[in-house]
Amino acid sequence: MPYFPPAQNRDHAVLLLHGLSSSPLELRFLARYLGEEGFATHTPELPGYSAGAGHASMEEWLRAAVAEFDALAARHRHVSVCGLSMGAALAAAVAHERPSARALLLLSVTLDYDGWAIPWYRFLLDWAYYTPLRTRYRYREHEPYGLRNEALRTKIARAMQKGEISEVGPASISMPALHEASRLAASVRGKLKRVTSDCLVIHAIDDETSSPHNARFVAANIGASFLRTIWLDDSYHMITSDNEREVVARECTMFLRESASACDSTDGTGPVMSRALARRLRQTAAGAKRA
Repeated sequence: MPYFPPAQNRDHAVLLLHGLSSSPLELRFLARYLGEEGFATHTPELPGYSAGAGHASMEEWLRAAVAEFDALAARHRHVSVCGLSMGAALAAAVAHERPSARALLLLSVTLDYDGWAIPWYRFLLDWAYYTPLRTRYRYREHEPYGLRNEALRTKIARAMQKGEISEVGPASISMPALHEASRLAASVRGKLKRVTSDCLVIHAIDDETSSPHNARFVAANIGASFLRTIWLDDSYHMITSDNEREVVARECTMFLRESASACDSTDGTGPVMSRALARRLRQTAAGAKRA
């Protein structure tokens, strides 16, 4: 997805990272919503990570994502990072490499494929990577395709049967990509305590791909002092496309504004938010730490 340059007073950019072997289509609704709310957005395709971009290691994924962050940082005062699914793990890795990230938005964060629709043999794929199956096997997506919305699920099923890239991801994922994703997730689990950017976690309680344990693990281990966790009850994994996509977009917008306002109030230029908002931010952060 192309970069949308800043409009008037648009000094806050958001780097949006889609899921594994997928495309910016997954984040189209959110990107449009944020753009209408005054944010500059950029949803890049990354070499070796995005659909049709070949194969690369997770280190190369991270280098490419950090380069995209740096390009935004050269043009904007604030840069935040948002990721969906494995893209959320990649976003956390970027925030670790770039502590200047204003906010970190983790949507359906995936540090382990442990949802209720994941096949029992999923754990064997890490072993199979070291066999001849490595170049032959592809994990095929299946219903419910991350969607609770049945009408949209039917539409996506037709695209999947044709092997097309849809707004909820690819029809299949290669074994090397899954292997690198597992390496990325393991790396992020060990770095969370050193990620200090303001953090918003949004996760569906019925996520069929990554169980709520993923979100709870992040909330319990991330080093952010300002943390908010939101649970959805009418969506599956693809929360940027499912029934509550507007809720997701609104909450992301609100969090980005609160994070930037909290930063502006302490930069020596004087307060720019009300006392009530400042009190709310402190109470939210204190409650998250106790949870």
